[in-house]
Amino acid sequence: MKRQAPSSAAALIIEITRGNIVESEHQVSIAVVDVRGQSVMAFGDMKKPIYLRSSAKPFQALPLVEQGYAESLKISSQQLAILCASHAGTDRHVEVVREILEKNDLSETDLQCGSHPPNDRNTAARLLSMGEPSLPIRHNCSGKHAGMLLYSRAVSEDIQLYLQQDGKTQQAILDVFSEMVEVPKHEIKVGIDGCSAPNFAIPLPAAAFGYARLMDPSAMGEARGKSCNRIVEAMTSHPEMIAGIGRFDRELMQAVKGRLLAKGGAEGYQAIGIPPNQISGGSALGIAIKVHDGDRGKRAISVTTLAVLRLLGLITAEEQANLAAFDERPLFNYSNIAIGNIRLTDQSRIRLQEAYERI
Repeated sequence: MKRQAPSSAAALIIEITRGNIVESEHQVSIAVVDVRGQSVMAFGDMKKPIYLRSSAKPFQALPLVEQGYAESLKISSQQLAILCASHAGTDRHVEVVREILEKNDLSETDLQCGSHPPNDRNTAARLLSMGEPSLPIRHNCSGKHAGMLLYSRAVSEDIQLYLQQDGKTQQAILDVFSEMVEVPKHEIKVGIDGCSAPNFAIPLPAAAFGYARLMDPSAMGEARGKSCNRIVEAMTSHPEMIAGIGRFDRELMQAVKGRLLAKGGAEGYQAIGIPPNQISGGSALGIAIKVHDGDRGKRAISVTTLAVLRLLGLITAEEQANLAAFDERPLFNYSNIAIGNIRLTDQSRIRLQEAYERI
């Protein structure tokens, strides 16, 4: 169904204070779209193409599942989760990726994601102290790349070409992504991600719509529906595979016991999938959020996400308390002295409430 193009409203503002002065601000755009393609809430520019970055991973795994290869290759739920993950490079994460590669006669040397120190600080410190190099399998996208290699092998593509934009693997992913978000392929902007895989830029409402359909694929046929359901089940059942300890996606999905799907991306991107019957009206929802300055300190994205979930009644008081480290909160310096706050501005809070009252 064609999405309504919501009129653009000003972005919301997350402010950082020091004393009684606002020291810095983050502008945040938000799109909330239901599975029928109707806009539920919109703040910011709803037409600008924005890269999903790692929030695209569930869609990138979809061809492998939909075409039956995940089943024929006996990919477990836990393994499927790490194909959609931005994992922390811990020994357990590496073990799961290695299991996928080895049982399918693939090697760590086949991964073309590059390398960086593990996101898990303890693992990174241990490897550094031992003088061990950062290997591609510890890259946070190594699971995604393992899935792409599986697909490439399954369709008889030269696996050395699995990242080529015009190759079988990447074209299959682009086809599926285009169908899920209902944006024609020629309108999708394609760039190269940090892990060297193609990535997609589309307007926030289209991405939110894709996540709503991921959560309720009932209108897209049996094969697509079963595949989306399997990916959602894997991600929500194994948040420990999706991200490391202390990362927002993992902590949020664990706090709500898998009642929603969370997948963030670099440069201040966050996607949330809400299954049917969680809000009044019963429709599945997709939420796409972009912090325009990239949110390198990872302060604004979680505060914004929790504000939206709270407003929509999708998170309980107990769950909020368990996620206090990610919510509006005081800021402390290195001497543990409270020096300011991170919070939604009063004006943004009012505008968010007004938008909710119009639903």
